[in-house]
Amino acid sequence: MPKPSFVEWEATEELQKKALEAVEIAKDSGRIKKGINETTKSIERGIARLVLVAEDVEPPEVIMYLPGLCDDKKAPYIFVKSKKDLGNAAGIERPTAAIAIVVEGKSKDLVTEIVEKIAALRK
Repeated sequence: MPKPSFVEWEATEELQKKALEAVEIAKDSGRIKKGINETTKSIERGIARLVLVAEDVEPPEVIMYLPGLCDDKKAPYIFVKSKKDLGNAAGIERPTAAIAIVVEGKSKDLVTEIVEKIAALRK
């Protein structure tokens, strides 16, 4: 499947795996928001520490505004390959299009490392 048009930069597979790992740790020791609506609210409120967005969402129009919103609110974001992987990382059986880590918990160092690598990739 080709990359959606709104994916302006691509994270390495290793960085995507680290981001999914951060979600798994944060769900147990911190707090995450699952789904497009909850993720959007956390970005708008300025509490999103890291936003993960799935590339394989159909139709893409439902998530294509998220990168711009993240940029406006200075929230770091990363695209991951599949919504199924995102749902699994969040500990839910259903695929999900977006997740926001709002309280890092024990994943604080990992989230900080990911955010720094994202900033370097986007320069």
